[in-house]
Amino acid sequence: MSVKKIPLEVLFGDPELGQVRVAPDGRSVAFIAPWEGVKNLWVMDLASGERHRVTSDRGRGVQGHGWLPSGLLIYAQDKDGDENWRLYAVDPAVGEPRLLTPGEGVQAQLLAVHPDYPDELLVLLNDRDPALHDVWRINARTGERRRALENPGFIGFLADERLNVRLAHKSSDDGGGELYLREGDAWKPLLRWGLDDSLGTWPLALRGNTLYMASSLGRDTAALVAVDLATGEEQLLAEDPRYDLPNEEGLLFHPRAARPEAVAVMRDRLGWIVLDPALEPDFERLAELDGDVYVTSRDQANRVWVVREELDAQSPRYWVYDRSTRELTLLGDAHPALADYTLAPMQPVRYRARDGLEIEAYLTLPPGREPRGLPTVIFPHGGPWYRDVWGFDPIAQWLANRGFAVLQPNFRGSTGYGKTLLNAGNKEWGRKMQDDLTDGVRWLVEQGIADPERVAIMGGSYGGYATLAGLAFTPELYAAGVDIVGPSNLFTLLETVPPYWKPMIALFHTRMGHPERDAELLRAASPLFSAEKIQAPLLIGQGANDPRVKRAESLQIVQALKEKGKPVEYVEYPDEGHGFVKAENRLDFFRKAEAFLEKHLNP
Repeated sequence: MSVKKIPLEVLFGDPELGQVRVAPDGRSVAFIAPWEGVKNLWVMDLASGERHRVTSDRGRGVQGHGWLPSGLLIYAQDKDGDENWRLYAVDPAVGEPRLLTPGEGVQAQLLAVHPDYPDELLVLLNDRDPALHDVWRINARTGERRRALENPGFIGFLADERLNVRLAHKSSDDGGGELYLREGDAWKPLLRWGLDDSLGTWPLALRGNTLYMASSLGRDTAALVAVDLATGEEQLLAEDPRYDLPNEEGLLFHPRAARPEAVAVMRDRLGWIVLDPALEPDFERLAELDGDVYVTSRDQANRVWVVREELDAQSPRYWVYDRSTRELTLLGDAHPALADYTLAPMQPVRYRARDGLEIEAYLTLPPGREPRGLPTVIFPHGGPWYRDVWGFDPIAQWLANRGFAVLQPNFRGSTGYGKTLLNAGNKEWGRKMQDDLTDGVRWLVEQGIADPERVAIMGGSYGGYATLAGLAFTPELYAAGVDIVGPSNLFTLLETVPPYWKPMIALFHTRMGHPERDAELLRAASPLFSAEKIQAPLLIGQGANDPRVKRAESLQIVQALKEKGKPVEYVEYPDEGHGFVKAENRLDFFRKAEAFLEKHLNP
């Protein structure tokens, strides 16, 4: 079978339809689409199909947005990737944005909105102390704002239906967490958990005197539980024996609902556990779609839903679902040009690590080719406290289209699979976490899929670190590496975390290693100090304004490799941060990456 080459512009250009959100009245949707090559905010009337542009940004573009109950839109922008988010409000009928969170070097995070306060929102701002976000109450229509709560040392808050902050949590010195209940001006300790449960236990929502939270306490996987704040009694609402649930996006909890309605669980593919029987016919209808169903937004009447259908070998697509008629109406594809090309299925696979731990992964094979002796790319995810999921992945599709097999392992230390697999990654950067990737290569070779002489490793953030570690610690394994914003020195990485990460630095010290108590371990796990062992050619991409992995992480290993006469290419983008948001930068980097891989792996 002959497979057409997919242009990079089709794979890595901005979506023509993205982040679709239904308006509170259910009559229109807002979405992000390009205008003059820049992502801007648009609104479409659902009855007529007419669309109009709300913003006219010619710079970095709109990165995220949402509706207020009043029908105003809010959206977020940073400056050249610095992640100091600014929030703007705009009336879609007028189109004149109002900056809600002025100030240089200040990061805004949306905390809460509620239909009873249609123009108001709670926002977290670190304007007083870069390390701590205070709670501000802002009227988006007038711009009036006041500091509702000065943060005494917490990393997160929950508000009730009156937009009063009633719960907060913080990181403890042992890498665990502590939950506090607000009583007047005092904070009363409510719950404590240790390191083992720190990434599986967190508060989700508050209704009256009931707290809904994810909890791995007393179990391996995170479950959805309800806690009575008066008695402390806990009720189990939903759990899965193998996979964690939920995250904030996977909890369906309408502002007018008394209890959670449904919760998502990411197994090999996304599934739903329906808690409210009234929604069972809706999920039965949505299950008729071929792909995985993400409910991205709902109107105030809970009648009109926007659904994103995630497919592996097609573009993601958006639907409007009317609960009153059970009717699904297609809004469109995120990347409609992909319909002209053959994409590759993403297959869930499993293999055993050398110590017997089962590793779940996704394998994407080049369409139209026999899966034997293929050039292969190991593509580990970032985080590392994260996981890959099934669906459309532009990087995997690009590589498969160019003839590569692609393996995306959810190695130990990944979230989503319970705390046994998660905690098996503690202090294992460059060690057992890296062994899981190595064992993935060996499994592919044993299966006859991979050509052992033509295996590369590529990734971003932690995946970029794993790329450097793979080349430094297993130099015989890889023929090339592509690192995007990956740290090379774990000491400098920990020293230069953003100020607002410092209140939870114990989490990093306990899961990665302490710079003083574990200095030998961190040095051994830092690719910079083994740069002389790197043999394979390396391409590094970096954003100049990355607040998480500073550009020095890339510059220091580039310098070390050049001093040793090692083959390294470096590209830096002055208007990017932790990854490449602007389409022209993405396209430039992946053109370079394509030429690099073609040169060294000959697909």
